[in-house]
Amino acid sequence: MSGLFVTIDGPGGAGKSTLLPMLGAAFQSVGHSVHLTREPSGGLLGRAARELTSAFHGMSLACLVAADRFHHLAEEVEPALARGEVVLCDRYVPSSYVLQVLDGVPLDYVRHLNRPARRPDVAVIVTAAPHVLEARLRTRGAHSRFEHDGSSGPEVAMYDELTVVLADDGFPTFRMDTGEFSPQAAVQAISCHASTLLSRIQQA
Repeated sequence: MSGLFVTIDGPGGAGKSTLLPMLGAAFQSVGHSVHLTREPSGGLLGRAARELTSAFHGMSLACLVAADRFHHLAEEVEPALARGEVVLCDRYVPSSYVLQVLDGVPLDYVRHLNRPARRPDVAVIVTAAPHVLEARLRTRGAHSRFEHDGSSGPEVAMYDELTVVLADDGFPTFRMDTGEFSPQAAVQAISCHASTLLSRIQQA
């Protein structure tokens, strides 16, 4: 039985970490086995990419993130999907397209690095108005050098600009504005969309 691969990307403060466990609970409530994960991963490469963003920049960070991604896919994501589980991943390739480009890496290079990566069944993009995101970041604090006063506007703009690129590269996106919808409403919309895809996969 094939599982379902759902990724959640978006600018800092959009609510990815809040939505992921809620989405997992929604799938579990209707009988699905769920695997929650994130990128950078919890492995050795992922911890370096996550904890040392002040030390790695540009090409070196882009390559480190991609290396972690392929290891993560092979060791964690693919086995869970093979077991028929719903895999929910906090950040994936769309985040690389945005953050690595904002870090000075050419988009074509980032696309080339990630071309072999498995495409999700649905790539959820959560976003909100920059002033909403900035307020949330000030409340919870920054998680990396990519999150700071003034970072939300460029991130939101980049996700908007890359909509066509993501579609061309095989990422079936589903967008949600978490500034307009409550977490519960967002989870209901995402889970409904993903459940429809899962039914089609299981019937194929």
